Amino acid sequence: MELRHLRTFVVAAEMLHFARAAEALGVAPPTLTQQVQEIERNLGAKLFTRARRAVALTPAGAVFLTEARAVLARFDRAESVGRRAGRGEIGRIELGYVGSAAYNGTLQSELSRFRSSRPEVEIHARELAMPEIAGAVADGSLDVGFVRLPMDLPSNLGRHILARDNFCVALCANHPLAGLAAAVDPRTIACEAFIAPEQGSGLDEVARRGDFRPNVVASPGSLVAVVTQVSLGAGVSVIPDVVRSAIHIPNVVFLQLTGDPIQSEVAAIFRTRDPSAAVQTFVRQMRRQGRRLRSRPQGDA
Repeated sequence: MELRHLRTFVVAAEMLHFARAAEALGVAPPTLTQQVQEIERNLGAKLFTRARRAVALTPAGAVFLTEARAVLARFDRAESVGRRAGRGEIGRIELGYVGSAAYNGTLQSELSRFRSSRPEVEIHARELAMPEIAGAVADGSLDVGFVRLPMDLPSNLGRHILARDNFCVALCANHPLAGLAAAVDPRTIACEAFIAPEQGSGLDEVARRGDFRPNVVASPGSLVAVVTQVSLGAGVSVIPDVVRSAIHIPNVVFLQLTGDPIQSEVAAIFRTRDPSAAVQTFVRQMRRQGRRLRSRPQGDA
């Protein structure tokens, strides 16, 4: 028995007039009669009683009508869900992010925009250590990652820059340089102990400009942990200046660096051939919005 048989039966049962039912279905009356007979043979039960001027459902026909309607409704729903999934309107996205992607609002704005246009797509977001994110996206554990560049990416991943900010220096409030009104020259911190954040490109560039090899005494992970170590006097750190307004920990001073700003980029990473329409839709949205990069002036809180 096929779905066309169920549709034929339901129309005939609702109209209780084979000629009108045949017209509604766009088939000849003998064809409709033949399909009804096929259903009855298949079930081994009479579904209609037929008189010259009247058609009525048998008790078996009434029970079968309820079930046939339910099957057709489930099929129609499945068909609708499949089409919507194909358009990226429903589905699930697993997302990983580094904390600083949330500090500057990039993560929130992208998710809010997507949820407004695709409210039935489930998004599960969680903070992870940055070294974990690229591998998780590459192996399918995550669909999208929000990271800070530069970083090495597996060959099956693409990236799209969403925002830029600049690096600054974080020092304990009782540090001799903390009271400076001027920006810090990289050479003046050459002998400091450094607390290294997950993204070390800022410190690398400061060391290059100051012509020194940094003495890294700790790499505690998240920016909150980094700033906490700085506040305790364990060392200084080169971190994105978005932290100045996002993390409020006592006993820390943030200073600009001399010379051209050292930029840091927040980017989305994703599989270049992802089969999920929901993920593809999310990536397209980020590409459109990411053309207008947010650039924070150095020292802007």
